[in-house]
Amino acid sequence: MSALTQQDPIGGVFRFWVELDGMLAGGFTEVSGLQTELEFEEYREGGVNGYVHRLPKASKFSPIVLKRGMTSSSELWDWYAQAMAGTIVRKSGAIILQHFSGDELCRWNFFEAYPVKWSGPELNAASSGVAIETVELVHNGLKTIFKT
Repeated sequence: MSALTQQDPIGGVFRFWVELDGMLAGGFTEVSGLQTELEFEEYREGGVNGYVHRLPKASKFSPIVLKRGMTSSSELWDWYAQAMAGTIVRKSGAIILQHFSGDELCRWNFFEAYPVKWSGPELNAASSGVAIETVELVHNGLKTIFKT
């Protein structure tokens, strides 16, 4: 069992990992926001009544939301606290999807990210669920790489 698997609060059942600045940040229970959209501008050309030209402007990237079981590491909170105090530390990273064999299937690289929101767990004594922390990252780009 690897050291990384030993740190997982759910016992190493993840099929994806999160990497920040080249180092594995651990297993996460959920990742969302792997989305990009090409914004466009509509242009109506005089005399052309059958359609409207749609011209590309810029790419827009959704925030990446990471959720994981609480651990003894304060790394995500510390990174967010720096941003809250006005010191923005940008990190590039990747979401790495694994095949069931454990080999890397593909990855989504993101660039110059920093946290804009952190949420702690919802605590309920009547529930036996895992305490989950959430961090939301904004970033300056997304690139998908498929392994062959």
